[in-house]
Amino acid sequence: MIIVLKPEATEQDIQHISGKLQENGLKVHISKGAERTIIGAIGDDRVLAGLPLAIFPGVESVHKILQPFKLVSREFKKEDTVIRFPNGVTIGGPEIQVMAGPCAVESDEQLLYIAERVKSAGAKILRGGAFKPRTSPYTFQGLGEEGLHHLSMAREKTGLLVITELMDPRDLPLLEKHTDIIQIGARNMQNFRLLSDVGESRKPVLLKRGLSATIKEFLMAAEYIASRGNQQIILCERGIRTFETMTRNTLDLNAVPVLKSLTHLPVLVDPSHGTGRWDLVIPMARAGIAAGGDALMIEVHNNPEEAYSDGEESLIPDNFDKLMKECRKIAAAVDRFIAE
Repeated sequence: MIIVLKPEATEQDIQHISGKLQENGLKVHISKGAERTIIGAIGDDRVLAGLPLAIFPGVESVHKILQPFKLVSREFKKEDTVIRFPNGVTIGGPEIQVMAGPCAVESDEQLLYIAERVKSAGAKILRGGAFKPRTSPYTFQGLGEEGLHHLSMAREKTGLLVITELMDPRDLPLLEKHTDIIQIGARNMQNFRLLSDVGESRKPVLLKRGLSATIKEFLMAAEYIASRGNQQIILCERGIRTFETMTRNTLDLNAVPVLKSLTHLPVLVDPSHGTGRWDLVIPMARAGIAAGGDALMIEVHNNPEEAYSDGEESLIPDNFDKLMKECRKIAAAVDRFIAE
């Protein structure tokens, strides 16, 4: 249920309505937009039957949320969510952000070199895996906590924000200390314990779409996070599994405008995992921006032939420079921009 308040509604009105909803066992989520304040009542709608919410002081109208995903829906919040960081970086506004770096953190030297190169090209967020979920238990699984320290070092020396993947709820305090954005990978999209735990964190969360997940399932996973109080969520389209074998996955760019119509959350496109081929990353990055993506995630490695993981889809720094130049042109064509 959505309660839309009048522009002149007071803080006392908001507290009165919220208190009545909580007394009836409902969770309350308040969204203050530019023109209206909206109160979301989440829970069993049957308890609202006896509450004449429409006549409460300050109430303009009352509506049911028709989508099964409530808090992340456009019905709940019309305005786009913009995630803001203390250093001024935003995700979801007119500026398109680029997250770039190696699939796996391998060493201090490797990470710092790549961080400096991607920063010089215009990226503001460094990606790198410290804990790596791999299909085979015999392949490189990441440096773990050591990798997090390498990421912290790179952040301190370059000023880049840092994103890395969380696999185990027990590691959440470590990631909150060492990173700025917590990534939930495709294989964990429906790990509901993990989603609930990051929902209680105050760190922004990048949620990757599962390999075979529908858009509805994807948004319901985001709802798990939002329902615990954390609505700083970035949705990541990273390709889905289809019958096609010429690419690692099929990058579903249909999902970008569909998601933008259904949810207020920012949408990121990952053409590296989406294709699995370095030669397709640049054209699909351009396409992701043209489709309406708010950000890109790009794998960059200084020596892909010897990368510990995903070398075949990684750009060398010179090709990343080329990607940034080409994507700036596309961004400008759709009235957006990527900073120099």
